[in-house]
Amino acid sequence: MDQLVRYMAVGRRKESKARVQLAPGKGKVTVNHRPIEKYFLRETDRIIIKQPLSLTNNVNKYDIVANIKGGGATGQAGALRLGISRALIISDQNLKDLLRKHGCLTRDPRMKERKKYGLKGARKRFQWTKR
Repeated sequence: MDQLVRYMAVGRRKESKARVQLAPGKGKVTVNHRPIEKYFLRETDRIIIKQPLSLTNNVNKYDIVANIKGGGATGQAGALRLGISRALIISDQNLKDLLRKHGCLTRDPRMKERKKYGLKGARKRFQWTKR
């Protein structure tokens, strides 16, 4: 019966959405049916993802299966970090204060600013010519 215990959560950052399943295991992390080393090539992204696990000493206690859509690599890593943090809280309510203190539960509200009409982008303007 223990094998059926799964803790599910969703994490978001920028345009990325990560659906996370946490199950008791040996610390294997799978993202979109690939191991974490094949999906996130940058070491910094992998460190960001494993931060909530290392803070709570759960690195080798849970297997993580995640489905991520949208955004870029760093946004996806941030979304996965938030999803893992939320799933850890569902598994153990006592971890909430520790994760909150280290900023793992804060949803980063920064989004891409929309392009404005008459401008090249959100703020960049076309070059002004006098004549």
